[in-house]
Amino acid sequence: MQWAEITVRTTQEATEAVADLFTAAGAAGVIIDDPQLVEQYRGKGVWDYCDLPVPPDGDVRVTGYLPVIAGWEEQLAELSGRVRLLPAFLDAGPGEITCRLVEEEDWANGWKKYYHPLRIGKKLVIKPSWEDYTPAAHELVIELDPGMAFGTGTHATTTLCMEALEHYIKPGTSLIDVGTGSGVLAITAAKLGASPVLAVELDPVAVRVATENVRANQVAAQVEVRQGDLLQSVSRAADLVVANIVADVIIGLAPAVSAVLKSGGLFIASGIIDERLEDVKTALGRAGLSTVEMKQRDGWAAIVARKE
Repeated sequence: MQWAEITVRTTQEATEAVADLFTAAGAAGVIIDDPQLVEQYRGKGVWDYCDLPVPPDGDVRVTGYLPVIAGWEEQLAELSGRVRLLPAFLDAGPGEITCRLVEEEDWANGWKKYYHPLRIGKKLVIKPSWEDYTPAAHELVIELDPGMAFGTGTHATTTLCMEALEHYIKPGTSLIDVGTGSGVLAITAAKLGASPVLAVELDPVAVRVATENVRANQVAAQVEVRQGDLLQSVSRAADLVVANIVADVIIGLAPAVSAVLKSGGLFIASGIIDERLEDVKTALGRAGLSTVEMKQRDGWAAIVARKE
């Protein structure tokens, strides 16, 4: 099926009005690209990292989608006419309207063609569940279907964590994975010999996906997937805690990590952009966690800290 992708170039003041016009015209969805809002979030530190492009003109772009069926051109003409009337009531900016036809894609599955087996560290392999792969004798394969959960295993933050797990885990290491997502780090830990492993996740969809991935990798005897908010519901002690989240969450989480870690236990933290590395290191130190290793890759960092 084809869709008409219609974009109106406007101002912050007129954004809601233009979005309402799209809705009235029967648009199946509306996207608002507001560069001023993006810059506000960046400046206030709301977002650690953002790769959204910012148009040089600074205008807001409101985009809606109309199904290309009988009468869609009349819908577009009516929408265009109403947009042209907006300057009589408010500052609507350029009011420029562009339209292009796009093919409908299977958004839930289209990304899979870019996701292939990936070797990480000395012996770890991430294998998508729909791909065939014959492992070497020494390789440990983590079969993954992230579904709608975060964590394909290919991002720099995940590979940094996996390499650290490979280095520090010994048979029988007890471990807590905070914010497990697809379960990739918890499964990796279990494959490396960690036991017991507790994987905590707030999102119920991710909990379901992680549980399915744990079963598919035959590590359910070692890994418990639990819905929870960070470490709030965790009372057990662990030799190692891993969290691939974001800097601000890690900073706030540090005291709780220190509380559940055994003496001499390790905290592997990633999801940290390079610019926040010192902030995280300082917060860990205040929580009694001394940094023993830091690694950086592609603008991201991982820290390994020990509880003294």
